[in-house]
Amino acid sequence: MDHFPAPDLDVAALAAELDRTGFATTPPLLDARECAEVAGLFSADGVFRSTVVMARHQFGEGSYRYFDHPLPGVVRRLRERLYPPLARIANAWADRLGEPGFPDDLAGLHARCAAAGQLRPTPLLLRYEAGGYNCLHQDLYGDVWFPLQVAIMLNAPDRDFTGGESVFVEQRPRAQSRPMVARPGLGQGLVFAVNSRPVPSARGHKRVVMRHGVSEVRSGVRHTLGIIFHDAR
Repeated sequence: MDHFPAPDLDVAALAAELDRTGFATTPPLLDARECAEVAGLFSADGVFRSTVVMARHQFGEGSYRYFDHPLPGVVRRLRERLYPPLARIANAWADRLGEPGFPDDLAGLHARCAAAGQLRPTPLLLRYEAGGYNCLHQDLYGDVWFPLQVAIMLNAPDRDFTGGESVFVEQRPRAQSRPMVARPGLGQGLVFAVNSRPVPSARGHKRVVMRHGVSEVRSGVRHTLGIIFHDAR
């Protein structure tokens, strides 16, 4: 995976879709071989700092593993190269909300995290088998958090697994929650709001809270690479 190219993202199109729904699908970020290699890391030794079996914590059914330092090369490069274009969108959101913006590069964000005592890497590899699912949640990990994250599909829907859709729920003030579903293909990334997003209001913009999860996998195995940009406490 040493040839890994810079991701070719249409930032304007991503921003428009994120403004509309709070999530957006990218073109493939990894090819089929790279997806298989990353998914194969799940059983590797010395790569992860911790493993979470979701049923033990009532998070769902399945498991995920947080990568340790040093991150595998493909994970590190994805994190470094996806961050700058997404920071442009994050800073536009911050401007609408009248809040401080974010550094232009990942090193700047990690300096903020370190100052807040957040030093542990957060990229993770998730695995679901038949019957697996993930309850609605948010990935914050501390006082410093970047408002966007990316999940990359490592298996082919309807070939390697069925079910297992990505689920988003927008909690609108004084209104019923809005459910949405996404189904990225092999190697595609799903960019989505970590915690909330700005939406127009009578007084400019307001925050709308979002949560994400995964519906039940009906058959097969589903692996996903999660790229979270802020570090954990």
